[in-house]
Amino acid sequence: MLALAALWPLGTAPFVGLLVAIAVLPLSKATASWWHSNVNKGVVAAVCALLTCIYLLMTETPSVVAGTLQHTLLDDYIPFIVLLGSLYIVAGGIAIRGEFTATTCTNTVILACGTLLASVLGTTGASVLLIRVLLQTNQKRTRVAHTVVFFIFLVSNVGGTLLPIGDPPLFLGYLRGVPFFWTLSLWKPWLFTSGSLLLIYFVIDSWMARRESPATHVRAVPTRPAISALGLSNVVWLGGILASVVVLVPGRLLPGTLIEIPQFAREAAMCLFALASLATTRSAVRAMNEFAWGPIVEVACLFAGIFVTMQVPLAVLAERGASLGLSSPVQYFWATGGLSGVLDNAPTYLVFLTTAATVPIAPGAATVALAGGTKVAEGLLAAVSLGAVFMGAITYIGNGPNFMVKAMAEQSGVRMPSFFGYMGWAFAILIPLFVAVSAIFF
Repeated sequence: MLALAALWPLGTAPFVGLLVAIAVLPLSKATASWWHSNVNKGVVAAVCALLTCIYLLMTETPSVVAGTLQHTLLDDYIPFIVLLGSLYIVAGGIAIRGEFTATTCTNTVILACGTLLASVLGTTGASVLLIRVLLQTNQKRTRVAHTVVFFIFLVSNVGGTLLPIGDPPLFLGYLRGVPFFWTLSLWKPWLFTSGSLLLIYFVIDSWMARRESPATHVRAVPTRPAISALGLSNVVWLGGILASVVVLVPGRLLPGTLIEIPQFAREAAMCLFALASLATTRSAVRAMNEFAWGPIVEVACLFAGIFVTMQVPLAVLAERGASLGLSSPVQYFWATGGLSGVLDNAPTYLVFLTTAATVPIAPGAATVALAGGTKVAEGLLAAVSLGAVFMGAITYIGNGPNFMVKAMAEQSGVRMPSFFGYMGWAFAILIPLFVAVSAIFF
């Protein structure tokens, strides 16, 4: 871990600058068209990352900087983007079609199905699989952005609570020794939050639908079966990716053998399944999905910069985290969640999981054993887990699928809220709900 230098506010400037660019440049007419290019996004991300590297070289030895970058890029970023990219490719080869009526009930059912699938397919897989169904269903409606916003809340974030493969923070917890099925114990706050969001969406969309002409959201009489699916060979490749995540954990033994799993074996397997998907899926199926490389390239460019530039804020947090005086689950829920919204929620989860493991455990309190024999109070682990997963929905950059869904919706012609506009939705809808979660469950 990096040492905390006296000039750490200067070191956080590239990270803040990148966030400002993501938030502000799309808003100005003078810069919006320039920012639309993924090449230009990559240039901005690269410049911010370079400034961070220069700062690190000014405050740390070259060997420490090299180790930090190696850990950031090889251990964190590559697994992150390979998982995201492979799920994007494979799920993008499954075309679900049907003559759906774009009513509030239909949209709510799609959101509910995505919320259930997110814990099994991962928030990325479920998001890619169902966002195009949602967009196709609502293509004649004039007000769609709010539906995509709730899709991000539910399918891209809250839905992935119940299994480690559901959301990256929980997967990192699994790698640190949290039992695979422990996350199922979070079903009560998951059900409360998911159900509340679905109810709130139903009310808002019912009001929105009444403001539109019926012709904008009622489709023609069905001419084919209500639901059909193409590209189902990708279900096999999708299962292969999920199995790779669970089984091919670097450093562990291959099940039933004495062979140690090498680094990047998991990522190599996921890439092979993605290539198999590209080879076995007819181009017409991807065309039906309006499959394009732009959204995943945008995520790859921006998050490469985010992963590098956030190292200084994370180092500050790691060094000062124990002195923050956090002791109760409520405090850990809000501290983890608040920072997960602006820092990527996966590394933020790790920092607070490590900090929570240093808190003295009360006599008789339930504990969870981590790797190396360390124990953490179960209430603190639940708070850290829920804070990271739930509040990753607060901004577009809190969780990888958020930005990807936004990009896919915009590609389909939906005018999505700006960075701050989305935060407005999140603060109005999510924060009061999370206050209720912390009051009821902590």
